Amino acid sequence: MILKIINTLLILIAVFLGLKHGWAMLTAKPDMLTMFGKWNFSKNAVMINGAVTILASLLILYPKTFVWGNFLMAAGILMITCLQLLNKDLKGASIEVPFLLLNLIIIYLQHPLKNI
Repeated sequence: MILKIINTLLILIAVFLGLKHGWAMLTAKPDMLTMFGKWNFSKNAVMINGAVTILASLLILYPKTFVWGNFLMAAGILMITCLQLLNKDLKGASIEVPFLLLNLIIIYLQHPLKNI
C-alpha cells in the first residue's frame, strides 16, 4: 500500500514536470528556444516537442496508456541528454539523468490503479 502511495506521488511529480516543461516549449519560452537553438531546432520543432511532452504527461495518468506515456517522456529526456553530450555539456546531461530515472522507476513500480 505504501508503495502505491509513493508511486502515485512520483507519477504526479512526473506529470507536473512534463506539463510545466511541455507548456514552456509549446508557448516558445525564450529559455527553451535558446536551449534547443543550440541544436538548430526551429521554433516550430520546439513547439512540436512541447506538444509531444504534454501528450506524454497526460498519457501517464491512464493505466492503458501509462507505459506509452512514460516511454515518450523518457525518449524526449534521452534525446535532450544525448544532444547535451554531443555538445560536450556534461553538466547539462547530468541534470537530465534524474528525470530519466524517475520515468524508469515509475514504469518499474507500474500504475497504481492497474489492477482495479
